[in-house]
Amino acid sequence: MVSTAARRLKIRHLTTVHDVDDSRILRRECKSLAEAGYDVALVAGRAPRDDLVGVRIVGVGAARNRLDRALRAAWRVYRAARRERADIYQFHDPELLWVGLALKLHGHRVVYDVHEDVPKQILNKFWLPRWVRRPVAVAVRLVEHLASSVFDAVVVANPATATRFPAGKTVVVQNFPELTLARGGESELGFEERPFAFAYTGGLSEAQGVREVVATAAALGPDMPAVLAGSFDDDSLEAQLRATPAWRSVCYLGRLPQPQVMAAIRSARSGVALNRKVSNYFDAYSTKMFEYMACGIPVICSDFPHWVQVVDDADCGIAVDPADPAAVAAAIHKVTADPDEARRLGGNGRRAVVERYNWDHEFTKLDALYRRIT
Repeated sequence: MVSTAARRLKIRHLTTVHDVDDSRILRRECKSLAEAGYDVALVAGRAPRDDLVGVRIVGVGAARNRLDRALRAAWRVYRAARRERADIYQFHDPELLWVGLALKLHGHRVVYDVHEDVPKQILNKFWLPRWVRRPVAVAVRLVEHLASSVFDAVVVANPATATRFPAGKTVVVQNFPELTLARGGESELGFEERPFAFAYTGGLSEAQGVREVVATAAALGPDMPAVLAGSFDDDSLEAQLRATPAWRSVCYLGRLPQPQVMAAIRSARSGVALNRKVSNYFDAYSTKMFEYMACGIPVICSDFPHWVQVVDDADCGIAVDPADPAAVAAAIHKVTADPDEARRLGGNGRRAVVERYNWDHEFTKLDALYRRIT
């Protein structure tokens, strides 16, 4: 449906950190904006490429490393953004804060899209020396606070993060799955016929519990294998896990396009989200949880209070201690041993997505924000 607010407004999304096919930026925000009638393009620190899902991609070239990304790639994104002469610029990375400020100084409307609580995230960055993490986190918090007072609006991905920004210009737009995901694409396989005991999709990092995921697969054994789809953030971590006997219980598919990710989920009898108990996950939702729910499979997740509330309210899975692979394996055994119960939990999760946790509802808030600031 074309939004009456669109009026062919030119919207340009900017990123140097995220891939061009990022689910939130491209497949939810940009795609939905294009379908609503906006003139949308994504300016990214990646190689030039053709349009994706009806969105023009302005690739400015890939960065060689983190420093090159923060300096040269960010400068190229800024120059390309200026050439676009957009009505609204929405940027997605804290390292582009200076780009947002520069665009604002030139009289443009600017929106900062905050995916995560960045200061808390910095406290758990393995590649930063421990002694530098806290002062960097404090500095980023201060810069974000000051910059947000200048920007036209701040979009945040979870309610807890919203408390750090000015209430009058902050909108919570959560990264829930599309309604079409919950309303279609039912697996052709019954729960008893699915080849994998559980699926894990998304980033493969220490903080996101990839070691625990592999340990859970080992606890279940080769007769109940797991399917993993995603990319490692650390080559040495990948090499370590590949060298363990537990890896034989894992079918690793690598990074896949979204339709294939959903197919991987539907090939499993449950889905796991085992983020470790680190500060930046305590108040943030896991997108993969809601994708599992949309695909109609039971959720096995970390026992963070707000995750427990989602699972309990929807009656769609089991929350466990993520540091206890035996407990995780027991929860998976529980749902896989009773296909009727698994179908009930999966159906409850799908219903919760249709009724509440869906992108279609969240997009109306982004559309309304653009209407307000223009």
